[in-house]
Amino acid sequence: MDDTADTALEARVDPGGRLAAAEHARTVAEQADRHALTLESVLAVLRSSRVGDAAARAEAVEIASAALVELRTATDLQRGALLEPVAGAFSRLRADLRPLVRFGDLDVQFVEPPATGRALPGDVAHAARAIVRTAVLALADEGRAQRVRIQWDCDGRNLLMQLRDDGAGTLDTHDDAMRPIAERVAALDGRLRVDSTPAWGSVLDISLPLDPPAGQVDVADDADLTPRERDVLRLVVTGVGNREIADGLGISVNTVKYHVANLLRKHGARTRAELAAAAGLRA
Repeated sequence: MDDTADTALEARVDPGGRLAAAEHARTVAEQADRHALTLESVLAVLRSSRVGDAAARAEAVEIASAALVELRTATDLQRGALLEPVAGAFSRLRADLRPLVRFGDLDVQFVEPPATGRALPGDVAHAARAIVRTAVLALADEGRAQRVRIQWDCDGRNLLMQLRDDGAGTLDTHDDAMRPIAERVAALDGRLRVDSTPAWGSVLDISLPLDPPAGQVDVADDADLTPRERDVLRLVVTGVGNREIADGLGISVNTVKYHVANLLRKHGARTRAELAAAAGLRA
């Protein structure tokens, strides 16, 4: 099946390209956050009075090079990982924010989550890091906070995140800076609470559910799936990405995307993690 036929099939599965548009919007938003973080980090290094010009240039080049390598080597496998240990997800967040911690004016403190916490679905882990990055960048842009503390925990059903700063204490959920965060939290059926005390700072409490809401995943019967869809589903459940599925089944990546779109529609799932969970219910 060629790419043109694959595209036509995807269009029939998802009239108007709504599914593809939503996926594209999410990917663009994640990339924008990472690019913004890279630019903020480079600027923080170049503006720092604690390093010389030559050292600042070298560090800026290193940050930019690392970002380019990450961008070029990012794979569907990384984004589609089924589960990610909460401690590992938090460690990646620390790595994302390390340049700002080392060279920025904002003192970022981390409270490590319990190492035994429940593993996070891949989409929750990615969204959680993006939410925290967006919040930290907003606080850095505001310029009033000197310190922010980031804490994660897991109660078995939800990822609990808290960000506490010592800024002006005027933030609320309706601020422009909070709108992207509120939208991401709402997209995952989470909860966002902002408590502010003038001149003392603000506290953001965020809860993200680790499982899809009960009743929202409509489990398809095996009889509704084609043999190829069953093959694709079996590999999706293992956490591999589209490229690996295509290579394993000897089909194109576009064909895999078509089958995954079909599987999402048939199971009433929004993400690969929900799809995997639905398949587990049927097993």
